[in-house]
Amino acid sequence: MSDIKVTQVKHMAFAVNDVDATLTTYKRLLGVSPDVEVTEFAKSRNRVAVFDLGGVEYQLSQSMDPDGRFATWIRERGGEGLHHICYAVDDIDAALAEAQAQGATLKECSACKVTGSHVHPEGWVAFLEQDAGGIEIEFMQVYTAEQLEQYKNVKGI
Repeated sequence: MSDIKVTQVKHMAFAVNDVDATLTTYKRLLGVSPDVEVTEFAKSRNRVAVFDLGGVEYQLSQSMDPDGRFATWIRERGGEGLHHICYAVDDIDAALAEAQAQGATLKECSACKVTGSHVHPEGWVAFLEQDAGGIEIEFMQVYTAEQLEQYKNVKGI
């Protein structure tokens, strides 16, 4: 039995072909705020809409390139869908050590080209090579308010 302490679902990321059209549907049918916009991320070459629905953060993610992470995933699986779930953990190093002790291997972050725990805008993240029912697994140790300020200062945000 695993001792990984998941504290919450941080977000769920959905691979979509057209983030604008998908976001329009969420706004029309599920009451997502009309203020939600699509953001382009040059480093990871993705277009993403982020919003809260029912207390869970959703990320609608579209590759900007035909061979991008989400476009490839859609092509390989024959359609759009739930790409990954990010699980918040108290201690990412302990979570990764436990996952590896249970047979997991670490996967390279496609945006950062780093394998294992590394900094991201909201916390330290890492991906597992294994999936659960076709859904990728991401762990995140969310920054404390102080750590977030340090991250912003280093990044010049």
